[in-house]
Amino acid sequence: MARIEMVGFDADDTLWRSQDYFDEAQLEFESIVARYIDLEDMRVRQRLHEVEGGNIGVFGYGVKGMALSMIEAAVELTGERISAADIGRVVDLAKRLLRHPVELLPGVREAVEEVGRRHPLVLITKGDLFHQEAKVRQCGLAGLFRRIEVVSEKDPGTYARLLDEFGLPAARFAMVGNSVRSDILPVLELGGWAVHVPYHSTWVHEEADSPDSGHARLCTVADASGVPAALEELARRAAG
Repeated sequence: MARIEMVGFDADDTLWRSQDYFDEAQLEFESIVARYIDLEDMRVRQRLHEVEGGNIGVFGYGVKGMALSMIEAAVELTGERISAADIGRVVDLAKRLLRHPVELLPGVREAVEEVGRRHPLVLITKGDLFHQEAKVRQCGLAGLFRRIEVVSEKDPGTYARLLDEFGLPAARFAMVGNSVRSDILPVLELGGWAVHVPYHSTWVHEEADSPDSGHARLCTVADASGVPAALEELARRAAG
């Protein structure tokens, strides 16, 4: 009989707040660049997203890559007129992001503890290794996870590699996360199970079309409190 033997959790915007801080940084960046150009005419946000997207393969994910992309975009958009002082403001903005407190989302601790009483847990997150490790240390949940994996990308190849290391077929693994692109679709593609916990804000480079709501290996819940019951339902489906 098939059963779910391990559950993975995403970190940013699944366990704790993250994108909100990046959204605030985006607004501050725009206020810096607004000293030099007309934001409406120059489409600053769109150009920044284009620069970020082009740099992911070079800098990877996380605050440091975002800051370097902001500087590159600011130099370009202002025709190289941006001052050293304002470049310094962008750097300070990044430092504040790296130091922001880890704030668990409502109900997360209880949900992770309950799921952990039934399944071995792993934490799978992507981004800057130094920053992600710091957040894991601060979150107070690290002891609940059998393994903590910080990866450069969350795609089918990465999940397949991890599952091979775990000695576990995808059909016995379930992933919990907020990102359709990184947490849901790759695991479903491999034949695993998934619980989608949408967050109110999504980074443009994480946007993706959601699977059909009737997908047999997927449950969607409103918040962390619904995760244990959703995993119980997926376990019933797997056993059936």
